[in-house]
Amino acid sequence: MTVFDFRPTLNAPDDDPYLWLEDVEGERALDWAASQSARTLGHFGVTQFDRDRDALTAMFDRPDKIPLITRRGPYLYNFWQDAGNPRGLWRRTTLAAYMKKDPHWELLLDLGALAASDGEDWIWRGASLEPERRERAVLGLSRGGSEAVVHREFDLESLSFVADGFNLAEAKGGVNWLNPDTLLLSSAFGDGMATRSGYARTVRLWKRGADPLTAPVIFETGSESLGVSGRLDRTAESERLWFIEQSTFFEKIGRIGDRSGPKMRIDLPPDASWSGFGDWLAEKPRKPWAVGGMTHAADALIGISLSSFIAGERSFAILFEPGDRRSLQSFFWNNGKRIISYLVNLDPRFEMFTPDRQEWTRPALDTVPAEGTVHLRSLNAERHETNGEVLISAQDPITPRKLLLLDLNAAPPLGAPVILKRNSENFDASGLVVTRHEAVSTGREMIPYTQVGPANGNGDAPVHLTAYGGCGKSVMPHYNSSLGKLCLERGGGEFGTRWHEAGRRAGKRLAHDDFAAVAADLVRRGITLPRRIAAEGGSNGDLLIANMLTRYPERCGALFCTMPLVDMRRYTKLLAGASWIDEYGDPDKPEEWIFLKEISAYHAATPGQPYPPVLLATTKRDYRVHPGHARKMAAKLQALGYSAYFYEPGAGGHGYGKNNRERAAFIALGTNFPRSAIGWQADGVR
Repeated sequence: MTVFDFRPTLNAPDDDPYLWLEDVEGERALDWAASQSARTLGHFGVTQFDRDRDALTAMFDRPDKIPLITRRGPYLYNFWQDAGNPRGLWRRTTLAAYMKKDPHWELLLDLGALAASDGEDWIWRGASLEPERRERAVLGLSRGGSEAVVHREFDLESLSFVADGFNLAEAKGGVNWLNPDTLLLSSAFGDGMATRSGYARTVRLWKRGADPLTAPVIFETGSESLGVSGRLDRTAESERLWFIEQSTFFEKIGRIGDRSGPKMRIDLPPDASWSGFGDWLAEKPRKPWAVGGMTHAADALIGISLSSFIAGERSFAILFEPGDRRSLQSFFWNNGKRIISYLVNLDPRFEMFTPDRQEWTRPALDTVPAEGTVHLRSLNAERHETNGEVLISAQDPITPRKLLLLDLNAAPPLGAPVILKRNSENFDASGLVVTRHEAVSTGREMIPYTQVGPANGNGDAPVHLTAYGGCGKSVMPHYNSSLGKLCLERGGGEFGTRWHEAGRRAGKRLAHDDFAAVAADLVRRGITLPRRIAAEGGSNGDLLIANMLTRYPERCGALFCTMPLVDMRRYTKLLAGASWIDEYGDPDKPEEWIFLKEISAYHAATPGQPYPPVLLATTKRDYRVHPGHARKMAAKLQALGYSAYFYEPGAGGHGYGKNNRERAAFIALGTNFPRSAIGWQADGVR
């Protein structure tokens, strides 16, 4: 008779025999992870894996892929990785050159050469350019993908590091330039400078040549907040500093001040989203907000003069009102104009608002593509330098991304966007169609989903099902080269805050019900069978996948969990976990553990259930979701006798690797596992 160790359980959640796996660098834990990874690669890292990894690597390294850009001053900056430069090159060019078929790039930094000379596993984490002279930048360098970065000042004329410059040892946080010789330092570097979530607790005024540890603190918060930051608002007529306190995951408090510190709190709801430009302020309340004799709906967008608001006026202009299938997705300022993106029954729409004391004008951006997945952003990185030029990224599941440039100042009205670059097709999409459907979930809620595949199904089609399911994040269908190449070629917030609120904290299980409803609907419609569905999710999406395992095991034939969050009893004690209490709840409060234990798959797993095969994958350097979640879940499932596999590469952070080959290997393994489990291997080309 088999005797199972059930621990930890819902009734005894703190009796955990696998706590030793939370020791990220512990010898015993590392040995276990290495042994498990070798076992997984032995099962699924076979010939097909090698072919898939090499095919994806070549695809990711294609020289004709779109170089993603942002403009600072006269230059477009890009970070580029390919086969010859796996760590990447930081480089720049001009817009005129970029528009040519084969632009010339000026090389600024070869990260591979730097890593070799330093003897470090450097991964690029971006650059903060000084915006006045543009002669210096502070670069962020991560060891192996860690969220904590080393900051080093770089001279853009000599293309060398500044030995006695703004250099900071490894820590979470960042910098913002006040002038060429002064930074606002929002970093956890130094004793007592971190919140319990590990982020910056203070904003310091760091002058050139000074010791950052003795730089004066001009703003601070308590350790219970998530973190703080500060920046200079260069769109203001006179010097204005913004100090932002992120008190919880969904709440922030804004204060205005100067380099001596904040002077005034901006009286907006803490859970609202807002931003300003010059003397204008736009705000989106998360909940209905009664102010100025009106009640503004959740997810509405309203605007007002900032100086008038400070003076006490509360008469907002209404810029956008949500509806049942009409939801605001994003908004940003460009050259004093407010650009908004919203969905109407999941179709993208865009408008531009020009503020005025009497009435904001609002032309629709009718020349922007209105189908597929479309995103807009300013070409210029610095808000005060925006001049009306906007980048458009457009794609759909069977059409590769194209990058367009729209000049909001062009005539006749707005003009037409110009195609800058387009990606090549990475898989054969002939015979594939994109269709939209709805599944009925808990409470008769209709759940939209997008299906990509052959026009005619046979009722036994292999299916790859994925979602994110949290944090108010909308994941729209896009051109997925990896799935297209490895699968199709063979064969959370879309409707606004109401949806997110319904699936948050005590309602989190509803998001999992929705996903399960989609799986059931695919079977009901005659597309497939449960044993032919392979479901995948990452981060918050893997909380969803883990609950498919324990709550809906009969709905899928295989599950792939990446960077999973599964131990909801201890998640607040692991890395950045405490910052997500607003999304999930606090397990240390008995009344909240009542609903958290319902979604804690680690504790809910019991023997004798029809659990499908599962692969749990993480990285040792995941800085966000502690690798202990995946380690412990795999160990417990194996102890209960289930077909559970584990994979943990050493680098990559909260992602799939530090270069294209590592990312390709991660994806290829994660595709070969479910393909094998649901019997896709013998299906041939679809």
